[in-house]
Amino acid sequence: MSTHHGEAVAIKPISKVAKFQKNLIPANIPDSYTLNPILKSIASEENIRSGVIAFRNFLYLFFDRLISDGHLYTKPSKKPIDMTNYPPLSNISNLLVDIGYNSMLAESGGSLLITEIPSCTAPKPLISVSNQIVCLRFLVHCGFVFTGIDLESKKFNISESQIEVSYPDNPILLTGLKAMSVAEIELRTTRRYKNDESFLWCDYRLLKAEDTDILDVPKDYLHPLPEDVQDFAIKLHQHNINMGMTCVLTILSDIHFAYSYVKNSQRALSPRNIYQQRVWGFSISMKSGYCLVVRAKKTDKYTDVIKNFSLPLQKAIANGYGCYRKIGLERCQEDCQGIRIPLDESILDMSEDIETWLDNEMPGSLRK
Repeated sequence: MSTHHGEAVAIKPISKVAKFQKNLIPANIPDSYTLNPILKSIASEENIRSGVIAFRNFLYLFFDRLISDGHLYTKPSKKPIDMTNYPPLSNISNLLVDIGYNSMLAESGGSLLITEIPSCTAPKPLISVSNQIVCLRFLVHCGFVFTGIDLESKKFNISESQIEVSYPDNPILLTGLKAMSVAEIELRTTRRYKNDESFLWCDYRLLKAEDTDILDVPKDYLHPLPEDVQDFAIKLHQHNINMGMTCVLTILSDIHFAYSYVKNSQRALSPRNIYQQRVWGFSISMKSGYCLVVRAKKTDKYTDVIKNFSLPLQKAIANGYGCYRKIGLERCQEDCQGIRIPLDESILDMSEDIETWLDNEMPGSLRK
């Protein structure tokens, strides 16, 4: 237990963090999609796509190893900012990106050759020597082989080594790692923080030449939910897109699909700007799980409609939302998130009421 801004932060066991993050890996990566031209010098499109699927499958193994043995390799931050704050995860994420981006893929495709790993060798390394050893040992535990360094040496110095990286169980993974790393560095448009672990979720969409259908993105993230709950969420998503709403994915401490009406904006808006103007959204977090979150601001204008809603929804709306710090329930959330409703089978009984509710929160020009 630690504190942040004077409030308690309870760290979850690494096994639970790993289970949560494993669910963020896309279950269905398409067999065929056109790659961004910047990647085509790495390997054939077919090999890159196969390599990405192999990398995704490695990540399943990676998180399974964390679930079973992570307590032997990872420790939470001494001053955690949230309940998932395990620095070794972001260290391994940075290490894999560096290895993929700064290496040369052997002609056979069976190994990567690397002489520099910036996060480990810069004047002020992002990853300390002791943490480098732990991260590399865990990757060995997951099937990687590092030739040219001795992980048992008392004089371990990665900066003086030329390293050959291989993955004997499925060598095509290295092609996928190389492509994903180049996409992470050169094609990701949103800022990548040094503690960002999203590389470990295999966002294959970065590789694509064409934009991903916005409908496919929530499908990827909502796949662990019961099928009828997924169907409800996707229907709600499509209904709002058809009404003219804009959906953006933002990854802060939590993952948000934010729905805003911004078509009349006088300036170009960033995903962060659109998120700040959201009317409602889906939220995925270690703390609250999968939720529908509504920033209701007009409930006093349609009280006659609310009277016909199911009692649980009426109660949620009546409870409202506000500054968590002021009402003494939990630490500051940085902004008012909204009314939070669990995205599970209990939401199905109020599904029609929720659609009506959201319609009444929309700008007048969008309502039926």
